Amino acid sequence: MTTKTSERGRSAEARQAPSEEALAYHSGFGNEFATEALPGALPVGQNSPQRAPYGLYAEQLSGTAFTAPRGANRRSWLYRIRPAAVHQPFVKIGNVRIESRFDAVATPPNQLRWDPLPVPTSPVDFIDGLVTMAGNGDPGAMSGCGIHLYAANRSMSDRFFYDADGELLIVLQQGRLRFATELGLIDAEPQEIVVIPRGVRFRVELVDDAARGYVCENYGAAFRLPDLGPIGSNGLANSRDFLAPVAWYEERDGKRELIGKFMGNLWSAEIGHSPLDVVAWHGNYTPYKYDLRRFNAIGSISHDHPDPSIFLVLQSQSDTPGVDSIDFVIFPPRILAMEHTFRPPWFHRNVASEFMGLIHGVYDAKAEGFLPGGASLHNCMTGHGPDADTFERASTTDLSKPTRIADTMAFMFETRHVIRPTRFALESAQLQSEYYRCWEGLRKHFDPGRR
Repeated sequence: MTTKTSERGRSAEARQAPSEEALAYHSGFGNEFATEALPGALPVGQNSPQRAPYGLYAEQLSGTAFTAPRGANRRSWLYRIRPAAVHQPFVKIGNVRIESRFDAVATPPNQLRWDPLPVPTSPVDFIDGLVTMAGNGDPGAMSGCGIHLYAANRSMSDRFFYDADGELLIVLQQGRLRFATELGLIDAEPQEIVVIPRGVRFRVELVDDAARGYVCENYGAAFRLPDLGPIGSNGLANSRDFLAPVAWYEERDGKRELIGKFMGNLWSAEIGHSPLDVVAWHGNYTPYKYDLRRFNAIGSISHDHPDPSIFLVLQSQSDTPGVDSIDFVIFPPRILAMEHTFRPPWFHRNVASEFMGLIHGVYDAKAEGFLPGGASLHNCMTGHGPDADTFERASTTDLSKPTRIADTMAFMFETRHVIRPTRFALESAQLQSEYYRCWEGLRKHFDPGRR
């Protein structure tokens, strides 16, 4: 068995502790990359020559329609040891934890909040550790999303996964992970995100004893950076901070399992080799990672609390201009300096629906109960906002001094359609049945005799 990651090649042990060379990255969101693990493995001058170098097969991986405009077209050419078509037929797997239909139970208009998933006590890998919490739309219509949590304590060894239903945005909350993908290796840690494009095959290895986090399965248009408009040329998430892997490959034969998600179901096929056998590739359809701590937050320095759209990291655009299918928003460390203003998020009801998670620290709109690894759901026109303790404290704070929110990293999946919780989510032991009580302490301050 050999595992090669660079021009010089490396032993199988290198997969467990890759060198800096094996874990090198390209920089820039959506850029065209060209990378090879063996010198000369990339054909020169054409994508599909009659005979590719080293006896490789040429294969195109397309993430958009062939006729999509050049600026929106996403595709990569892969030069691999065997084509992706080489495997046994798929057989449907019975699975009750991962869902893509969200009409099994009625969706309540209540505010919902969950404690973190417990770490498994028996061996569970990333795929078996996934559970669907909510979602909307239809993967067959390529519209909507699935929202999942994961908790795992074992690496995937001879199992590989791909998702034909959607792109995976993985938010790490606890435990470092290594994503061994067809296009290269990505090492990630909590407060980083990893995006695996629709159809890309990969394996997840645990670097620490246990791992936990969130997954947004995007059925629609691929995530992209938002335009900055009046903000100008700098701010929010910078393109250069998004990192894509360099070519790396495994040449491993033997019985393996390939799991695919298609039309809401999991399917298993026997494959006689590692599918991570791409020796070289070029294009812009690639996995990538981003460190949320590099986000350049924008805020008000006069008065009023701005909308959360100023914290937009990635967007999945819809067919309605100005209305996204999914917004991925974060609430990072920042300084609040606006005067004559209620500084935390205000009380609000939105036409959009919000699924929130807490990666690290404390969320500034909740005094307690919203824990790292936990989640909340506030659907279309459901009232929500700061709890009673937060309101009282923020209403009397000294606004002549700035407030530094240093120990925090929260995020939100916001969608144009109602987010419908699954039966698991509504019946979960982690559901906080008393969540609504956090607003019961809001006292009546109204006095018509005093302005």
